[in-house]
Amino acid sequence: MTALPISRELSVEERMTENPSPARTGQGAHSPSTGHRATAPESRPCPPSDETLVCRVLAGEARWYEELIARYERAIVNFIYRMIGDYEQSLDLAQEVFYKAYRSLDRFDPSYRFSTWIYRIASNRSIDFLRRQSPVLISLDDQGDRDRGGEGAFQLRSAARGPEDLVAARELGHRIAQAIDALPPFYRELILLRHTQDLAYEEIARLKNLPLGTVKNRLFRAREILRKRLEA
Repeated sequence: MTALPISRELSVEERMTENPSPARTGQGAHSPSTGHRATAPESRPCPPSDETLVCRVLAGEARWYEELIARYERAIVNFIYRMIGDYEQSLDLAQEVFYKAYRSLDRFDPSYRFSTWIYRIASNRSIDFLRRQSPVLISLDDQGDRDRGGEGAFQLRSAARGPEDLVAARELGHRIAQAIDALPPFYRELILLRHTQDLAYEEIARLKNLPLGTVKNRLFRAREILRKRLEA
């Protein structure tokens, strides 16, 4: 895979926040001298939009793709890091995301925002990575279910300590992973985002561009499907 210019030298602070703007030096803070006309600030051309850059890349000016990477590199790395919790791995996945986006650029619809498109690719790649990790035990207990008058907590975590209990917990984790994998994709992704990555409903709604009520309803249905399969 062709290497893309993803920086691997971001500090911890840079991973979580943008660099603050440099302090002003004070030059130009004094009022202009009496009798002299103030010089009007030079007008700077507006930078091209993301969609304009995409059109330029598709027209054969591939160098403009580096500008798109520069605009979204830190944000995409931080987003993936938030999803998977491994910074070094998030750098590698970000590389894959930008590479896949470049290869699929001819399928991008310029009537939509490039940022939404690239974040969707990053989300799908992160979910795919999480699904390939070792099965983990999660809790499907959710306050929203209790508010709906559901049966209450449905705990899948095990407080086991002995060898037999650990074997049982491992088997349960395998069953949970199979049940999640068998969910329809739109349910499976929401379950992972909510219960593996602990994203708030509002964060999921923004990420998936869905109404908040739709996110809550789908998660409720997904948990009900999992309950029935695991209790069968």
